[in-house]
Amino acid sequence: IIEDNEELRHFICGVLAREYVVLEAGNGCQGLEMTLRELPDIVISDIMMPEMDGIEYLKRVKGNNDICHIPIILLSAKSSLNDQIQGLEYGADDYISKPFNILEVKARIRAIIRRSMKAKRQKKEEQANTYIGSGDLKMDTEGRRVFIGEKEINLTAKEFDLLELLVRNPNKVYSREALLNY
Repeated sequence: IIEDNEELRHFICGVLAREYVVLEAGNGCQGLEMTLRELPDIVISDIMMPEMDGIEYLKRVKGNNDICHIPIILLSAKSSLNDQIQGLEYGADDYISKPFNILEVKARIRAIIRRSMKAKRQKKEEQANTYIGSGDLKMDTEGRRVFIGEKEINLTAKEFDLLELLVRNPNKVYSREALLNY
């Protein structure tokens, strides 16, 4: 939680600490240092703060390849549609206007964490699916390379596609026509 209003920050932290490990910072500079050090799962940041405002914080996080994946919810008294659009266009994952309902904040956090975890699972599955094989045969489907043991085998694009089909579908019989049309 990055919020310069100490009373509000303590309230949000107190509520969220029942379900999450919560870290807190009083301004954007402290928040950026904390984000780089702790790599949180999600950040809730005020916009209007001393030293570094929430928009500048957002730009720096989203511009840093090591932390740009961290979801950020902007929490602000600036409630105009233009302010919300600006925050979202700079990379915020959500925007909540003050005054807010803490139950809505908690629901939005859960929604973002669900999406974030789903994306992480999909990325792991995609990485796991880049290599397939059977026995000594190993295929790098992303690099479109085939190995038998340690030796690389050169295949045409069509040969690679057919081999991948067969490796991904063991014990399935294809007609000659189906393979020619694949």
